[in-house]
Amino acid sequence: MSGGLDYRDSGVDLDEARRSLDAIKESVRSTFTPAVASDFGSFGGIFSGVFADLEEPMLVSSIDGVGTKSMVAAMVGSYSGLGRDIVCHCIDDILVQGAKPLFFLDYFGAGKLRSEVLAAVVDGAAEACRENGVALLGGETAEMPGVYEQGEIDVVGSIVGVVDRKNMLPQPNIGTGDLIVGLGSDGLHTNGFSLARRALFEKAGRRHHEVMSNLGRTIGEELLRPHRCYYRVIEQLLPDDFIRGMAHITGGGLIENLPRVLPSDCSVMIEKRAWTPSPIFQMIQEDGEIADEEMYRVFNMGIGMCLICRSEVASAAVQRLNDAGETAYVIGEVVKGNREVSFI
Repeated sequence: MSGGLDYRDSGVDLDEARRSLDAIKESVRSTFTPAVASDFGSFGGIFSGVFADLEEPMLVSSIDGVGTKSMVAAMVGSYSGLGRDIVCHCIDDILVQGAKPLFFLDYFGAGKLRSEVLAAVVDGAAEACRENGVALLGGETAEMPGVYEQGEIDVVGSIVGVVDRKNMLPQPNIGTGDLIVGLGSDGLHTNGFSLARRALFEKAGRRHHEVMSNLGRTIGEELLRPHRCYYRVIEQLLPDDFIRGMAHITGGGLIENLPRVLPSDCSVMIEKRAWTPSPIFQMIQEDGEIADEEMYRVFNMGIGMCLICRSEVASAAVQRLNDAGETAYVIGEVVKGNREVSFI
């Protein structure tokens, strides 16, 4: 029959999809750990569930996406950080329950599949996986014209980790007098980009290539700084009982994330003067005329992870974190209350 349609006529290029998968094959395989029992391209990823060193292994899982940070990446034309973003975000999410990450699954969606963009994202994800001993066990690549506009991409990931039940966090003994140790973030990480783009580019009319003189980077480069992963440094503190609880400061900021790990009769008092947020937050706030409370509810404001420590070990925890290359501060205290965060 002449004049018939093929898949390409509907906007889906199967040849480009095959080229894209070929481009990422070795990068994915480079993350495989001895526990991986399947190969690239399998219908399902297979991972050994034997944990001989744990008395009562508990699996911990999480899923998230990079959100509209992908639109800034498209604006700048730089995608490699997005893969690192989603791996690090997911690792940090399960770290707060004391879990060791095991394997990661990714999703890449686009209106028009471009193999070089997919490769940049997956290579970044694979690099973050290798650094943290995580297997990139599988994934999905979807070309969906009409669902995604031309040039749009979507990056999502899910992770599975394991923790011995006796070591799960938060501990039940969090109480008044415990101190909050904050670990510095690398900018916005993966949250708040819809508000940031609205303030900087729409309301203030800035351009991504505008140089921030106080940082020596363009606005685009600053916004695309990858999500910081805290696993390797925090895993060194876990066996020493320094940490009673942790909160990953993502969407919802300090205001909504810290209460998630507090007992029902505790609140947190945060001292803003304990650290100085990156200038990008001040620029967003001034350009958008955004209230302080909204800033601390949307953005991490320079704190990517919070640890709840016994008061007598908080200073030692800060010292060890700083010695390991983090920027850590005592930023607050647990007080009596009902799971609220206040600021002084």
